[in-house]
Amino acid sequence: MEIAMIAAVAENGVIGKDNDLVWSLPDDMKYFMNTTKGHYIILGRKNFESLPPKYRPLPNRTNVVVTHQKNLQLEGAHMVNTLEEAFEFCRNSDQGKVFVIGGGQIYKHSMPFADTLYITEIHQSFDGDTFFPEFDKNEWQEVSREQHGTDERHLYPFDFVVYKRK
Repeated sequence: MEIAMIAAVAENGVIGKDNDLVWSLPDDMKYFMNTTKGHYIILGRKNFESLPPKYRPLPNRTNVVVTHQKNLQLEGAHMVNTLEEAFEFCRNSDQGKVFVIGGGQIYKHSMPFADTLYITEIHQSFDGDTFFPEFDKNEWQEVSREQHGTDERHLYPFDFVVYKRK
């Protein structure tokens, strides 16, 4: 099973503020939806609850939610209490790849297990309270980069970058 992490990350490592994104990049959202479609996704409870109700659970994916609340049930999601349980649940599938989609603590604890990083590198810094974990780029090989400039729908330039662990 391949463990991948996918995130949009500002230059200063910010991924969110007040349990929400701090930018609007429609093409990044489309990239996220297309990349994760048909796969298992692992996310924290707060991240799940931050999704707009019409997208909860994220469609065409198996939503695996990690929570410390022992008996919590969220409609459309498979609930687990630890990241290890989440990986074990996904390992028993035939999906081949699982995507960790956040939030900050889930990313931090998943980084040692990740094989691939799908990072939207936003060329702007933002004020935020949630950060993507730092990673040593010497341990990762960049395998693709797709650059995007600004336009009327995208106020900040960004790149879609895929890294594989060396």
